[in-house]
Amino acid sequence: MKYAVIGAAGQLGRDLCPLLDAEVVQLGRPTADLLRPDALDALLTELKPDVVINCAAYNFVDKAEAEPDAAFAVNSWGVRSLARTCAKLDCTLVHFSTDYVFGSRRDHNDAYRHDAVPGPLSVYGLSKLAGEYAVQAECEKHFIIRTCGLYGVWGSGGKGTNFVETMLKLAGRGGPIKVVNDQRCTPSYTVDVAKTAAALFSTEQFGLYHVTNAGSMTWFEFAQAIFQLANVEANVLPITSADFGAAARRPSFSVLDNSHLITAAGVEAPRPWLGALEAYLAQRQQKVQSAT
Repeated sequence: MKYAVIGAAGQLGRDLCPLLDAEVVQLGRPTADLLRPDALDALLTELKPDVVINCAAYNFVDKAEAEPDAAFAVNSWGVRSLARTCAKLDCTLVHFSTDYVFGSRRDHNDAYRHDAVPGPLSVYGLSKLAGEYAVQAECEKHFIIRTCGLYGVWGSGGKGTNFVETMLKLAGRGGPIKVVNDQRCTPSYTVDVAKTAAALFSTEQFGLYHVTNAGSMTWFEFAQAIFQLANVEANVLPITSADFGAAARRPSFSVLDNSHLITAAGVEAPRPWLGALEAYLAQRQQKVQSAT
């Protein structure tokens, strides 16, 4: 068994690769760029992987509103070309997507099942949904895994590369921290997403699945939990999405239902979000200590 992991250097890829009990070819953007489909096709044809895992994406949610062509080039057309290559090579494609494919149903307050009708609010969400459709249309042997708000230790280090790190960085500066309190979702720990995803695509029960930690919270509630568990004092204030004024609209509710994991594939869903956050902060502290 040979895996080719595109975007292997990212938060999710770094946690996923060690879980693959087989030959793993880790591919970064210099050698595996979704914007260079011909070169990527040639590379994968030479490698002859059994499974291709795509952890790469255009993730600039707000920036995508001003440059939709860039978002679609990676998340839709680049993914379509990748799916065609995988179909040609008769290999499995594992593709990660997002909870932002939902949000248009303003009165919705039940966790979205895998087969719920999507309705994105942003260019980013629409580009990711188009990528999902491309995978389904072009590559029969596929897993599409929707997740939410990923945070992993490989995105730590004070640079604000995930929400947890951004909150801790802002707390270190002092002053009030304003966080939206009208968007309910489930930010998820990359270690847990990686473990569940690896178990899932080893089943060959192809299809679309949701993989997040269990439970839900608003981003304000998540920030409160971060500071409490990290023993950090911070003046965190709830605000509305309108007050925050982001360029892209976010879903007010995008909690994902993981039950299809068990019913279709017999795979256990990830643990509750609070335990996951505790584990992340502990792993983060170990990384800091090992670096000193």
